[in-house]
Amino acid sequence: MYPSSKRSSWYFSRTLLETPDINQHHMYRALSILAEEADTIEQHVYETSKTMVNRDSRVLYYDCTNFYFEIGQADGLRQFGVSKENRPNPIVQMGMFMDGSEIPLSLVITPGNTNEQTTLKPLEKKILREFHLSQMVVCTDAGLSSTSNRLYNHTASRAFITTQSIKKLQKVDREWALDTGNWSRGTKGKDDWKTNIILSSIPTDEAHYDTIYYKERWVKIQGLEQRLIVSFSPKYQAYQRAIRAHQIKRALKNVENPASLKKKRQNDPKRFLKVQHFTDNGEVAGKENVVLDEERIAKEAQYDGFYAVCTDLKSDAGEIVQLNHRRWMIEDSFRIMKSEFKARPVYVRTDHHIEAHFLTCFLALLVFRILENMLDHEFTCEDIIDNLRDMKMRELPGEGYVPEYVRNDFTDKLHDVFGFRTDMEVVTKKNMKNILKQTKVEPMLWRFDA
Repeated sequence: MYPSSKRSSWYFSRTLLETPDINQHHMYRALSILAEEADTIEQHVYETSKTMVNRDSRVLYYDCTNFYFEIGQADGLRQFGVSKENRPNPIVQMGMFMDGSEIPLSLVITPGNTNEQTTLKPLEKKILREFHLSQMVVCTDAGLSSTSNRLYNHTASRAFITTQSIKKLQKVDREWALDTGNWSRGTKGKDDWKTNIILSSIPTDEAHYDTIYYKERWVKIQGLEQRLIVSFSPKYQAYQRAIRAHQIKRALKNVENPASLKKKRQNDPKRFLKVQHFTDNGEVAGKENVVLDEERIAKEAQYDGFYAVCTDLKSDAGEIVQLNHRRWMIEDSFRIMKSEFKARPVYVRTDHHIEAHFLTCFLALLVFRILENMLDHEFTCEDIIDNLRDMKMRELPGEGYVPEYVRNDFTDKLHDVFGFRTDMEVVTKKNMKNILKQTKVEPMLWRFDA
């Protein structure tokens, strides 16, 4: 519940019913040991968690993010790199595998200036070696889909699914992907399977708004034969058009300032503006004139609603599209780390302590995902974390404990799942001892809560 600051975690431990017999300096000294034993801990909690929830290891999702440090100079793992939050501070990079059950599997911490694509294979090799996984499909985004990574998973026992930029395809493949004819809808074997659909004839009513259309063919990208599946979504098209409309509106606020157009990021709204040195009649303009770049807008708009993935699987295209769509889960896990668990900024300094800090965040995320799974995904992350932090008990000397939290749907579900109740008027000391005893019975994962 508080993996961010070791100091705040120690103070929080003072409020627990079973106060650990440690001092604050013990926590910091333990960080080096945690870092050294990280692989063993990850392997153990994976094996233990399988006895509690179903872990789908057939499909593994991999992604990277980074975390900033509020320092001015780089050292060790803390290096200057491309921050995903556009911060000028040194960063460290985290790569993480997550299984198909949305539960984290393993992580790696690398210097902030490391190429993301080089982090996948070493961590995957560790998983294959220590987690005893043999057959799996590795799903990544375009930034991690190097040819080397695809070839590594292009084997008899492993496969890959990775997003593919349509803009970076060869011209003939790009034209085929954007062509409005010969699309399919539905899943093979289902009644709604239809082919030879023309995108321009798609109904715009709400009933068809969530429908996904796709086409596929085998292509050769950098010498590797792979299956290209292109999908089109009217809903995604509307979303991208709305985003662009807002960006154009923001861009127009800069038309009176040509100097502001010299520096533009990839998704900066100013990319839709250009400086015009000639009038519409071809004469030299008296001053620089900033206008909308209609050609740039039209060029980007042609990709609205389209999405592509590459794979070496021969499964149904609709199933592959759905598997890839679930990549958002690992991005959501990074969001939880950064927001709910406050894993940034980091308050430790040495490399071993940094690695141990993120191990504690990883374990907190793992326990949260297991709890979320056991609660049947009925509650949001904010509901679970906030309610857990509010579930405090007050001791009545000689009588027992009384709850200081408000009973609600979450606490009722929690008690039903774990088979005990703490929302009674008074919980006797005997009953509380029995409840605490359950947390020490193997294979309970909570043995790692310290």
